Amino acid sequence: MARRTRNRRLLGAAGLTALATGAALVSAPSSTAQVSAADTPSVTVRPDPSYKHEKFEGWGTSLVWFANATGDYPKPIREKLAKLLFGDDGLALNIARYNIGGGNAPDVKDYLRAGGAVEGWWKAPAGTTREDTDWWSADDPADWNKDADATQRWWVDRIKDDIDHWETFSNSPPWFMTKSGYVSGGFKATDDQLKTESVDDFAAYMAGATKRLEKAEGIKVDTVDPFNEPNTDYWSTRLGADGEPVGGRQEGAHIGPELQQKVLKALAPALKKAKTKADISAMDETNPSIFSQNWNTYPQEVRDLVDQMNVHTYGTGQRTTVRDLAKAADKPLWQSEVEGDWGDGQSFTDMRPGLGLAQRIVDDLRELEPKAWVFWQPVEDYDNMKPGGESAKGGNWGSIQLPFSCTSKDTLESCPIYTNTKFDTARNFTHYIKPGDRLIKTDDTSSAAAVSRKGNGATVVHVNSTADARTVTVDLSKFGHVSRSATVTPVVTSADGKLERHKAVRVSDRKATFTVPAQSVTSFVVKGVSGVAKDAAELRKGHSYELTGVQSGKALTVADNGTSLVIKTAAADSAGQQWKLRQISGDTGNRQRYVFTNPVEGKRLAVRDGAPVLEADTSPRDKAAQWIMSTTGNGNWTLVNAATGRLLEVGGQATQDGAAVTLWTPNSGSNQLWKVTDVTDQQ
Repeated sequence: MARRTRNRRLLGAAGLTALATGAALVSAPSSTAQVSAADTPSVTVRPDPSYKHEKFEGWGTSLVWFANATGDYPKPIREKLAKLLFGDDGLALNIARYNIGGGNAPDVKDYLRAGGAVEGWWKAPAGTTREDTDWWSADDPADWNKDADATQRWWVDRIKDDIDHWETFSNSPPWFMTKSGYVSGGFKATDDQLKTESVDDFAAYMAGATKRLEKAEGIKVDTVDPFNEPNTDYWSTRLGADGEPVGGRQEGAHIGPELQQKVLKALAPALKKAKTKADISAMDETNPSIFSQNWNTYPQEVRDLVDQMNVHTYGTGQRTTVRDLAKAADKPLWQSEVEGDWGDGQSFTDMRPGLGLAQRIVDDLRELEPKAWVFWQPVEDYDNMKPGGESAKGGNWGSIQLPFSCTSKDTLESCPIYTNTKFDTARNFTHYIKPGDRLIKTDDTSSAAAVSRKGNGATVVHVNSTADARTVTVDLSKFGHVSRSATVTPVVTSADGKLERHKAVRVSDRKATFTVPAQSVTSFVVKGVSGVAKDAAELRKGHSYELTGVQSGKALTVADNGTSLVIKTAAADSAGQQWKLRQISGDTGNRQRYVFTNPVEGKRLAVRDGAPVLEADTSPRDKAAQWIMSTTGNGNWTLVNAATGRLLEVGGQATQDGAAVTLWTPNSGSNQLWKVTDVTDQQ
């Protein structure tokens, strides 16, 4: 299938309200008129295209439970859902992750949550029970069910013209490859669930199902991830007194780092044998911290097998760790799954869920620097989320909710579709930061920004979670060209309106100001800007800098021996604390490489024998003398060595003068952060 990127038009409120249903669409008189009070809180946001990411691949979702539950619903219900998710007026998603189900034995009564029993691609002989585990062969066509998973596959067929990137993934191997004999996890949640003797079979199953999906549906799968939150204690099966499972409501499998490596080694040849050109992605860990633990155990030969790094952000610590690991490995990085329950129980009008999701997206984009951002599933079971369902108060997981128990006789009236405020605030991102755009840094933690694919415009998405209106000034001074006719158009989502498009604000003195309402998300659509201002970048060719340790407050200094590095109190006349920058690769971007030299010593900063050193700047410029710089926009940077993937840091978090500067794996520690100060004019 030819892959394409859709041209999406900007939408008015009337077209949007025609799509959705439920209480979330009740309109109220607009309160987004400009507030003139002198004491209105204010913030200035400076989008900076001098730090520009790679092309953004887009926004996506897993299909899994909602697709399994709704794929045989009456056509009007399915079509409305499809438009809400993938239509230009809806979330406008362009990435889809297809779940290759594991599937329990034929004699196991379904005990998984609604939609959770995704059918496996195997075909068991008549009379097979959970005790029969050695019958399957990847090479026997009779052991495959080519018609498997009809409901999730209806969705594949329906949306394939909207999708630019397909990924297949697994929550659990089939029951006959597991130690417990059930796809909901082991009897002990921390024990490996995949049998070691089934590693090759599991790899063949993933590859074989992927190829069969491609052939049957006429799609090209780009990546295959054999894991889902594998190194956690989430997945376990409990049996009742009758020996039947009573606990563990979804597919899941603990697979520790060593076993992950075996699977990845088996998957590469399996994909080749199956004649699918899909690459390997891994490992969809639940948070950046555990992801980095897993990744750091992988030897280089296993890392080389992984073409794309996937991480979830259910935990938010150490995003920058994974960011720098991806840069060190020179691999694309996805935020491949997240959801949340912001707010206080099921509600379709409360702004807190929408604000919580919007801030999570902003934080992920700024700190993780992903090439794609993917929902777990924007559609959830209304019945499970209502009070008395999953919790006493209910929940607001998902941006769209409908019952997963509807029948072929239901209609949109008897099986209603609801949207909450997450649906609305998510569109502030998905409508205005598009595939092919490039994310750029900002100096405001409540804002994300991007420049357009063509480079002739930009978008800033700002989250105001406070109870007060806020005056936002968008400062465009970092752009190289600002047209005399440049404008900034606010598109506001609040309790009073969804994607309300306001009059364009004329740019004056490279700035535009607008007052956003309380508890709102605003997309500022900028027209008439391009390029990068000469003085925009914090890192500029030929300039000299002082690097100050954020944790120590001391400057990076050439040691007395002239070769090693230490920290010392900054001194105005210390030539050993000055570093000249030389960019050696790429355009203005977040993965370009630099060489640092000390102008007095005439030497460059490099890594030799695992330690940072100063060496003569005459030998060929290898990766050991190249550094990749990362920042969240707050003035602090990490220095990733291109050869080792390690970061320049103050060893042991020391603070005293003379403490050694060393290298270590990324860990988001403040001793790995450096404040960069331009001292060119002080020379």
